[in-house]
Amino acid sequence: MFENNNIEFKREYTPDIKKEIIAFANTDGGVIYIGKDNDGNIYKFPNIDETLSQITNSIRDSVLPDITMFVSYDISETDIKITVHEGTNKPYYLADKGLKPAGVYVRQGASSVPASSEQIRQMIKLTDGDKFETARCLSQELTFRDLSDEFESKNIEFGENQKRTLAITGSDGLYTNLGLLLSDQCTHTTKFAIFKGTTKFEFKTRKEIGGSLIRQIHSAFDFLDLANNLPAKISGLHRIEQHDYPIEAVREAMLNALIHRDYSFSSSNIINIYDDRMEFISLGGLVPGLMKEDLYVGISHPRNEKLAGVFHRLNYIEAYGTGIRKIMQYYENEPLKPDITVTNAAFVLTLPNMNYISDLAVNQENNIKPQHKQIIDYFESHDVITNKAVQEILSVGQTRAYIIIKEMLNANLIIKNFYGNYVLNER
Repeated sequence: MFENNNIEFKREYTPDIKKEIIAFANTDGGVIYIGKDNDGNIYKFPNIDETLSQITNSIRDSVLPDITMFVSYDISETDIKITVHEGTNKPYYLADKGLKPAGVYVRQGASSVPASSEQIRQMIKLTDGDKFETARCLSQELTFRDLSDEFESKNIEFGENQKRTLAITGSDGLYTNLGLLLSDQCTHTTKFAIFKGTTKFEFKTRKEIGGSLIRQIHSAFDFLDLANNLPAKISGLHRIEQHDYPIEAVREAMLNALIHRDYSFSSSNIINIYDDRMEFISLGGLVPGLMKEDLYVGISHPRNEKLAGVFHRLNYIEAYGTGIRKIMQYYENEPLKPDITVTNAAFVLTLPNMNYISDLAVNQENNIKPQHKQIIDYFESHDVITNKAVQEILSVGQTRAYIIIKEMLNANLIIKNFYGNYVLNER
């Protein structure tokens, strides 16, 4: 016999033997012989019983998850044969090192080597499934100051039992990825950018928010509230104030972006604010099986069901599937409605700036030329207009009538319908 991918020789017991056991359990299993040198020759060591006790105690106390059911022992007069079967709850790791390369080992040829971060993720995925939020977190050194304060402010108990019920910890007591998202060590962030004008040509300001999703949602509400202007207009004797965006619509859009994105992507949530609109961009597109039209009628299948459950428990959301419908209701009497764009990798919700739309309409109306106004008045008693009708109304020639029609098309005052006729643009 020679050392290979499934066989390891040890002259005597050393504490590092648990690394070999972890490596075999994380790979294809194998056998460790204690009492043989590197060439497979017998190396007699004293007190086999004491050595066996050291091995079993080390495995029981130093390896997580529990690996003892996958390890068996055969004792002879000269050696101890340790048979390690491939485990079903990978990755196995050193309890004092955690789920990182320094604690997770795999078999590579005749050696046991630290697993890469990607290998660890793949093992977790194979064991825990594709559900990101309930998979074991690579980091187990998490704190929950923000979340604990939030529960306390709502007079809701938050202890170990609640962590397990909410799936912040799994049945094995380890923190899940949901725990990471709600912890003070959350690695995902939310980025804000305010642009001058209606394009991404010039920045006015930008900001990035980190920390737990609880901290991010509070900071996001504060930032968006400052960006949501409240201009005043005078109408007769009355002073009218209206935010650029309905406050509740902004709140629902922000919650939607944070709760329903795909956190298996490491990129940030993005909120872009222009003069005429506010964009909420979250990664992941729609959950497979859903279509964009389903959102308008309240059909919902949350990607992060456990995360949504925590926000529901904290009274941030009332019920699943109502957010988009609420947003549409806030724009019910507005000329422009919120827009949803969906790709395979992204979900974009755009809220129109109500004051910008109103100001634009007033400016357009005030800047309408007298000849254009005559044609618009013509539509009060007619559905369509022709070049000949324009000539008659304005007492102009065919070429001038064509130029005026072209001006009104460019200004979106009129449009050409399916039949080639000019009709009023009912915006």
